[in-house]
Amino acid sequence: MLEWILGCYSLYLVIKLYASFMEIGCVQKAKSFEPIILSPSNYLKAAAYKIASQKMAIVSSLYDFFIFFGWIAFGLAYLAEYRFVENEVLHSVLFVMMFIAVNYFLTLPFDLYQTFNLDKKFGFSTISLKTYVMDQCKAVLMFLLFGGAFFAIMSLIILHFEYWWLYGFLFSFGVILFINMIYPSVIVPLFNKLTPLEDETLKCSIEALLTKAGLKSSGVFSLDASKRDNRLNAYFGGLGSSKRVVLFDTLIAKLEKHELLAVLGHELGHFKHNDIVKNIASSALMLFMMFVLFGNLPDSLFDALHVNASPHMVIVLFLMLSPLISFVMMPLFGMLSRYNEYRADEYGSECESKEALCSALVKLADENRSFPFSHPLTIALYFTHPPLTQRLEKLGMHFSKEAM
Repeated sequence: MLEWILGCYSLYLVIKLYASFMEIGCVQKAKSFEPIILSPSNYLKAAAYKIASQKMAIVSSLYDFFIFFGWIAFGLAYLAEYRFVENEVLHSVLFVMMFIAVNYFLTLPFDLYQTFNLDKKFGFSTISLKTYVMDQCKAVLMFLLFGGAFFAIMSLIILHFEYWWLYGFLFSFGVILFINMIYPSVIVPLFNKLTPLEDETLKCSIEALLTKAGLKSSGVFSLDASKRDNRLNAYFGGLGSSKRVVLFDTLIAKLEKHELLAVLGHELGHFKHNDIVKNIASSALMLFMMFVLFGNLPDSLFDALHVNASPHMVIVLFLMLSPLISFVMMPLFGMLSRYNEYRADEYGSECESKEALCSALVKLADENRSFPFSHPLTIALYFTHPPLTQRLEKLGMHFSKEAM
């Protein structure tokens, strides 16, 4: 079983590396094309950023593999030798927290490089070191409080129920729904300042769109995203009565009113087509399959790792191997998501016009320096949105065959 897992993880690594090399080659070739969608200067910057990001992904993937191999070869057995406390549940929480803390510090250099080197170099990141440290401290504190409680309850479920994987799934999915519900009103304000939208004309137009779509929200807010990043975005956050419209201040500053309404119309398209419910159902299916798998791990795997089949070891293996399971299932979910994006584009163009949505998508791509070309394998493996050229063509914008 252990050899099979290492073989699958090795194949996972090879596919990721191959996809990154293919993406670099695709972008290198496309750099010589006549710029489309983006301005000539941003076209070259976007290509350079994507190449740099892929090179970093290659190094990061190799690094993650060595960390994974280290845990499998000796790390888990070494950590299992320590008995932190006699209470089994508390010991499980401390064990999992120690595992996560080691991984956090091992991967922190990559996050620092991404934030303060790569994203700064290309004009995305605006975050100060003080804000970054404060964000990390808040995130760690929240994780210690709520993550600790989550792992404690999961440990109790594993200890006391024969079919713990079923109850564990129900509990975990309930937590996910709860987090989504409180995210815009409780979690976001801990990191960003949310203020009611001041532009009354824009606010009235947005509320008219919401009414037309049959969506009730708890308000329209502007988020001070520019203190961390210059990229543009907007989203509908929350579930039930907690739903609210959140616009990045960078988006408000860069888009015209009709463009902004077209973007929000696209998001409302997801609501009208029940894509949110579909995404929740898809996530539930993926999570359920993971719990079925990890709830029936053979004892031979734990013997091969020289550890006991304890609650904390099951949770750690879940954390280690779930990215592999997600990677296998992502192409299917990505394909469904891309189909939903086309339908949302249709609704967004009906809310304003195809021209308005095209204009907004072009500005978003240019400001975010999103390179318009990607290798088909990258699209199949990772893309939840269709390539921008294809979205724009569906909306009536045409490109020369040479550019495509």
